[in-house]
Amino acid sequence: MTRRLLFLTPQVPYPPHQGTTIRNYNLLANLAGDYEIHLLCFQNSGDNPPDNSPLPHYCSVVESVLAPEPRSLLNRAFKTVVSPSPDMGLRLASKTFQAQLGMLLERYRYDVVQIEGIEMAPYGLWLVQHPLWRYAQQKENLPTIPIGRPHLVFDDHNAEYVLQQRAWETDRLKPTRWHAAAYSLVQWDKLRRYERQICQQADRVIAVSEADRDALLRLDPKLDITVIPNGVDLDYYAAYSRERDSQAPDYGPNALVFTGKMDFRPNVDAVTWFAHEVLPLIRRKVNDATFVIVGKEPHARVQELASQPGVAVTGFVPDIRAHIAAAAVYVVPLRMGGGTRLKVLEAMAMRSAMVSTRLGCEGFPLFNGRELLFADDAEAFAQSVLALLQDPDQRARLGEAGRQFVQAHYGWQAIVPKLKAVYHDLGVNGDS
Repeated sequence: MTRRLLFLTPQVPYPPHQGTTIRNYNLLANLAGDYEIHLLCFQNSGDNPPDNSPLPHYCSVVESVLAPEPRSLLNRAFKTVVSPSPDMGLRLASKTFQAQLGMLLERYRYDVVQIEGIEMAPYGLWLVQHPLWRYAQQKENLPTIPIGRPHLVFDDHNAEYVLQQRAWETDRLKPTRWHAAAYSLVQWDKLRRYERQICQQADRVIAVSEADRDALLRLDPKLDITVIPNGVDLDYYAAYSRERDSQAPDYGPNALVFTGKMDFRPNVDAVTWFAHEVLPLIRRKVNDATFVIVGKEPHARVQELASQPGVAVTGFVPDIRAHIAAAAVYVVPLRMGGGTRLKVLEAMAMRSAMVSTRLGCEGFPLFNGRELLFADDAEAFAQSVLALLQDPDQRARLGEAGRQFVQAHYGWQAIVPKLKAVYHDLGVNGDS
């Protein structure tokens, strides 16, 4: 009998252009041969419908609900004060989505319902109060359950409370960011309670790194947590050739590239810090060094950086590989955040020489001087970048070591069997 899985995702998981969609799309694509997969997701107003994608090839049922309009700053500020739920638990509140989820539960019997990310946690918490869950719970001591409830799996893409803690610790040091620090201090406390609650209600919790697993265990040492890391499509990144790409960008021989969704607060902080504190130190020695910020939806603070000498902001690009390949050095100057960064895997898959803060590569067993260079303050970061700009042999050596690292550990075909093992432990076996 084919086992049936229902995935709840915060976006249409195609095209896989950012962290959440990359993870969700590759999980679906690599599970499809062994399970009957159903997908219920939010769709933003500008997105292509999911049935205009490869998703119906992998999923027997694909349904989407229009995402709620972004809340106003006034509404968010009010909820920050009066609501016990964190901002991320309110972002995708939708009675329509909840009703559609209820209809699917009535129409199909699922073996697993998988919640992808904390924005979808409200629906996991609602599910445990659903009559199907309550009835099964009441009957759990009987030999057979007339209506067995699905297992609930929570895939926590970041230890979110840690992200807000780090954001507070970073922004409180700068008076112009005290308003953001205050927001994060409140959210940190709310997320500790909220993240603990959804993890406790789930039958199994997924973390993307050992560091995140440890952070979640600090919320409740009894949690059953499995580490299933983020991965990378090795063939896709290896297939790119700058020589065969007539549209390949040219940022010069000393291009320093950062990629990511550029309205994401940790990314905004990273590029702002690098542009103001690190880049000027580099340009004193290499005056044509260019910092290229690549990614969609650049925040106003990011757009302002484009007026600074040596900084370029691209906005959305159709093929991130071309811009990573244009880098002499790929930089990861992150100072806040959680989880693991897919950008690190993408750059290493393309043999890019990299300089990163230790936080930027948290969760990956990487070593300074073997796969990349680590630097945590502005002076050290600038010196590491300059060392690589002046040493093409070292850039090539680090790039090759990075490629070998991801090839050995982070291809999706090696990662997805770990998720199948979680299902197996829950008594849900696939067809293979």
